[in-house]
Amino acid sequence: MIRLLGRATSGNVQKVLFLLEEIGLPYVREDYGRQFGNTATDEYKKLNPTSKVPTLVDGDTVIWESNSIMRYLAALHAPQLTGATPAERTYVERWMDWLLGAVNTPYVAVFKDAKKEPAERAADFAAQSADLVAQLKILNGHIAGKSFFALDRFTLADAALAPIVKRCLDFPIERPEFPELTKWQKSMDGREAFLVATGQKPSAKASAAYATRASLANALLHLSPVGRGRRAKRAG
Repeated sequence: MIRLLGRATSGNVQKVLFLLEEIGLPYVREDYGRQFGNTATDEYKKLNPTSKVPTLVDGDTVIWESNSIMRYLAALHAPQLTGATPAERTYVERWMDWLLGAVNTPYVAVFKDAKKEPAERAADFAAQSADLVAQLKILNGHIAGKSFFALDRFTLADAALAPIVKRCLDFPIERPEFPELTKWQKSMDGREAFLVATGQKPSAKASAAYATRASLANALLHLSPVGRGRRAKRAG
């Protein structure tokens, strides 16, 4: 079974959860993150040297970086969520890359400081907020008159954007209304998979699990030459 390591409140983990639920794959999510004290361990770093979440373990395959995980899952289980040609795939994946390249920096900055008193905010908070609003304006313009961000259907672009855009629209900062983007976000909010991914509804596909040293050790053993040898003996 697929194992997703990462806290449920992480936007990047929610992107992967949204996709897993949309595809309908069975999986188990385990609590990993700084607050659990288990991502800086040697054991976890063997899986993900960045000490960040999410990390996905699928048999002998270990993947980190949320967009890479999403591409992997779609390629194996839901190619319809990308494009049928290389050109079509660019229409989908450009929004995933843009999310990291253009939105992530102001998003993280505003996320950290938006609820603080003005005097406690970083010196560049106003500039970061303005940058975030500018990026949201791009999204609002693109989605006008459309239901989805690419190929006139739900794709990885929507799955990657929705958990992050939802937070951006909820930040207590000065911004225009962005009616088209808000309309699209409401349509994402209503999808059952999104409700599960954002913790508003329990999953019928996921098994409950909590990250422990024992479970991580089992994963590492499974991936090691020793573990493979044991499986080979059992198969023989």
